[in-house]
Amino acid sequence: MSDFSTNLKKFRKLKKYSQTELANFVGYGYTAIANYESGRNEPSIEVLIKLANALDITVDELIGAEKKEI
Repeated sequence: MSDFSTNLKKFRKLKKYSQTELANFVGYGYTAIANYESGRNEPSIEVLIKLANALDITVDELIGAEKKEI
């Protein structure tokens, strides 16, 4: 499972949203969220932004990106 899949499920549960409730924020069915959380599918950039906004986190937090020093 990817960092995104794991993080999506973790942050969704922290917000106490069901898959259906989160799906409603992005205009999809709950199966889309289930597929993202299982790693079967990945969202478009637009949907990724909507998910992060719905969960009140950054896209970086959602995908598990780490800031690296140059």
